[in-house]
Amino acid sequence: MYKVAGVAAVPGTLCLLSGTVFAATKDNPNVTLNTDELSLYTIPQQKFRYVEPEIGHLEQGVTTLRKLAEPYTTWCQGAVGKVMPKVESAIQLGNETFTFLQNPPAEFYPRAGVIGFAGILGLFLARGSRVKKLIYPTGLMAVGYTMYYPQQAASIAKNTGDSLYDFALQGYVNVEKVFKSVEGKPVKKEKPQENKPEETR
Repeated sequence: MYKVAGVAAVPGTLCLLSGTVFAATKDNPNVTLNTDELSLYTIPQQKFRYVEPEIGHLEQGVTTLRKLAEPYTTWCQGAVGKVMPKVESAIQLGNETFTFLQNPPAEFYPRAGVIGFAGILGLFLARGSRVKKLIYPTGLMAVGYTMYYPQQAASIAKNTGDSLYDFALQGYVNVEKVFKSVEGKPVKKEKPQENKPEETR
């Protein structure tokens, strides 16, 4: 039994031993070589050519979808660019109003009550006509507001007047363009059709 174990152990121990192997040089023993000169490290030069991958059905569908959606996305970006400043100003106005209503001045609520009562009185006086229901409450509330807040009312009136003037001027320019385009077109005269008498048989 010891002999069998010894025979089996000899090849196992031989694989654990390490030895050095010397390679023989041919003519020049002292010549040093660069790594580029060794065949192991040289990379063969290959000529690559780019090949366009074939476009699949999914890529074609995505491309057509993007082309169809591009005008809408640019329109949405423009609309968002125009709307966002207004939304931000509305949010800022809401925050300012909230902070003002948390700690209002002493006379704010009685003044607001008088202005609101003027609006209700205007609705009561404007029975019958829809135009009166629009004009009377708005006018009486404006009068009440100008009594208590004259500086703010003057600035609001000035801004409203400027915007109405700009709107009227723009409307005038548009009407003038329409009339000029109508006058510039030559009027086609229609030839009167001659009514031929129908032959009776």
